[in-house]
Amino acid sequence: MLKVTVAQDGSGDFASIAEAVLAVPYEEEALVQVGPGIYREKLVCEKRCITLRGAGADKTKLVWGDGGKLPHKDGRPTHTFRSYTAFFSGETLCVEDMTIENDAGPGAKAGQAVAAYVDSTRAVFRRVKLLGSQDTLFCAPLPEKEREKDGFLGPRGLAPRKPTAQYYTDCEIAGDIDFIFGGGDALFENCVIRTVDNHIPHSYVTAPSGKADGLGFVFWNCDLVSDCPAGSVYLGRPWRPEGKTAVLGCRLGAHIAPEGFIAWNDRTDTGLASFAEADSTGPGAAERPAWVKQLSGPEAAALLARARTLCRPKPTEDVTNEKNCRNFVKWLIIAVVLAAMAAMMVAVNDRASRVEMPMPDNSLGIYRQTPATGK
Repeated sequence: MLKVTVAQDGSGDFASIAEAVLAVPYEEEALVQVGPGIYREKLVCEKRCITLRGAGADKTKLVWGDGGKLPHKDGRPTHTFRSYTAFFSGETLCVEDMTIENDAGPGAKAGQAVAAYVDSTRAVFRRVKLLGSQDTLFCAPLPEKEREKDGFLGPRGLAPRKPTAQYYTDCEIAGDIDFIFGGGDALFENCVIRTVDNHIPHSYVTAPSGKADGLGFVFWNCDLVSDCPAGSVYLGRPWRPEGKTAVLGCRLGAHIAPEGFIAWNDRTDTGLASFAEADSTGPGAAERPAWVKQLSGPEAAALLARARTLCRPKPTEDVTNEKNCRNFVKWLIIAVVLAAMAAMMVAVNDRASRVEMPMPDNSLGIYRQTPATGK
């Protein structure tokens, strides 16, 4: 594995994250170790297999401030999908121990402002803070068709849609409107989902747009927190008619609306959308409308198992341990076999040394006999 370091003080291989990523050959498996600091840069990371590892979410911060309403260098508005702080694509991505933030500001001022645009086939985020306001985290792919001109303007607007599997664990994700959205399959475990109070009437945590046979967004054992007024935040609304969100075993603050989920603006998408919940606790837990499915214990367990199978990576340490174990067993078997063979050889030699050989028949005088010497 190729290993490169990034340090703002010049002690690393590179002084910026973008330079380090650019230097990595596409096919090379790489680890980019990023030191402490605030890296104010817009990152494009399209590598086959890469890990970005910071020094801690409060120590290593990648920050940019593009917003959908703000002007782009081509003279048009930036729009949603060019506003990202970090764009990730490729086969396998791992991001650990850092913050990725879009600080353009609230949507009323800046419009949509994506912190992380995640288009990698498989992506893992561990102990990462994803911070913003509107549209903080985009879990690709895009829907098939845009609803307004230039709505999908950006790095994948014309590309074929490909499925993604994404896993977020021990992360914090913050925003106000649709701040976790897209058509990817994603599992969020042990995360803090924080709705930012930007003094708007209502906020929405998720806006899924996946297909009916997909997983959608699954949250397990997460804390949904906010300073927003009680009952002003919805768990989700369908960005496209078949979007899915499931909330399993989560703790919900008082900011969560009693209905839990809601339709997208004036469209009646709830008939095809799949919103589900199981074992919610806290002030925001309440009886939901009939179209929000309340999962039984076995149903919730089956959904979580499916999400883990699809989205969770096999921990590297488990793979290493299994490999080491297999090697140990192999060499142990070889050692036992060799020891057994050696013991057999010793036994055969010992037995042979104790066998008394008969004297040859010399009645015909064939063998010459050596005369005795008296000794």
